[in-house]
Amino acid sequence: MLGQLPQIADANVLVDASNADDAGVYRITDEIAVVFTADYFTPIVDDPYWFGAIAAANSLSDVYAMGGRPVASLNLASFPGEAPFLPFAKSIMRGGIDKMTEAGVSIIGGHTVKDKEPKYGFAVLGLIHPREIYDNTKAKSGDALILTKPIGTGIVTTGIKAGLCDEAAIEEVTKAMATLNKRPSEIMREVGVSTATDITGFGLIGHLNEVLTASKLRARLHSSRIPFFKDAAGIAGMGRIPGGTRANEKTYTEYVEWSPGVADTTRVLMYDAQTSGGLLIFVPAESKEILVGALEREGILAAYIGAITDESGKNRKRIFVD
Repeated sequence: MLGQLPQIADANVLVDASNADDAGVYRITDEIAVVFTADYFTPIVDDPYWFGAIAAANSLSDVYAMGGRPVASLNLASFPGEAPFLPFAKSIMRGGIDKMTEAGVSIIGGHTVKDKEPKYGFAVLGLIHPREIYDNTKAKSGDALILTKPIGTGIVTTGIKAGLCDEAAIEEVTKAMATLNKRPSEIMREVGVSTATDITGFGLIGHLNEVLTASKLRARLHSSRIPFFKDAAGIAGMGRIPGGTRANEKTYTEYVEWSPGVADTTRVLMYDAQTSGGLLIFVPAESKEILVGALEREGILAAYIGAITDESGKNRKRIFVD
């Protein structure tokens, strides 16, 4: 779909869709640029309030990943028009409002259409300095890779729908998806990193591949260091794999070289399509411990999962997993 977009001629467009970045960036002045993004989806959990909160957190994440500060948003909603759905719609929107309030973001309007299947999210506007944008071209050889949330939301939420998860597992994944990436974004800007991306629909492998492609680099991941939700491997082993995860595996398998010792369930999880996942931060090796320490002091996961190795050259296998 993005291939149909016209070529950009406006010099004030600093980031567009050409490198599969998390959001677009438009320069207003030499000191101010705006970050644009939009995201909405069908219910990911049964509770309408938490669906709204997760949708809001997910919509904000692209701005945080770019190093921006979200300031305003618009509701995007498709809801059934029947009266019995109204209480659910109010609860969904309350979850979104509360999460935007937590983020310090004003909801200044929006748009709603009638639809049989509920869909909810936001268009978000953020502010950023034109010379401080974390786009996909800025990874550097030697960067350490730090992940701030576990992987496996797609697998686990599929398991929830199938009745395979207990209340503790449901609470764990719901809380993680509803957690803002605000503070990790602020910390990485304070420490100084090369770039970052958030892990969402294209999974860990897909989003890492986007950065490696734009930066013309390769990476090595250590599968034993990647944090997964506790029920994720078991559900994947049952074959409960969402369509988005299967699509990611089909799309990105040509770019990955796997060590023979990596289990099949681990491979699937690394392709798993995430909802409101964490940040994948590319930090120079000399600043890795500073970043990890700063995140951990605030109770934020800071998993060191691998590193950028060298230039990719003509080798399509950009990611090696041991």
